[in-house]
Amino acid sequence: MLQFFKNILQTNEENSRENLIPEKDSIKIATCALFLEIANSDDNLDKSEIDTIYSVMKSTFSLSDEAIENLIVLSQEQVESSVSLYEFTDVINKTFTEDQKFEVLKNLWRIILADNKLDPHEEHFIKKIGGNLMFYHKDLIAAKMEVKNELKNSASKV
Repeated sequence: MLQFFKNILQTNEENSRENLIPEKDSIKIATCALFLEIANSDDNLDKSEIDTIYSVMKSTFSLSDEAIENLIVLSQEQVESSVSLYEFTDVINKTFTEDQKFEVLKNLWRIILADNKLDPHEEHFIKKIGGNLMFYHKDLIAAKMEVKNELKNSASKV
């Protein structure tokens, strides 16, 4: 698995996509892969979910739209060849602090709630991811409530 990350992230002059994502940024691929997994978990990848992925990747990692597009391609390749969510959550657990992991959890809720629908598959997936990130159920609910309040407050401002 680690070799797969290394192969994807090796700098290759002929492939500009890989030049935008240096090897030290495997955390970006793992995070984006989780975002894609949660967005696809209900078998309906909505435009609002993609827009939210772009937004959270941009704010979390300060990436350009072009870098995010390339990251999504790399992450999708990783998702297609992965065996489990553990491959992604392990990278996050080894790299991020508790607060950063909680922000990932909130971003997952932002993606889930972007289309204003909570599918049982999405709920199942976030429980699995939350467990892999070593969060309790109460933490999942706290993150969900924070995001719901944030969405409610932003909707009332419109």
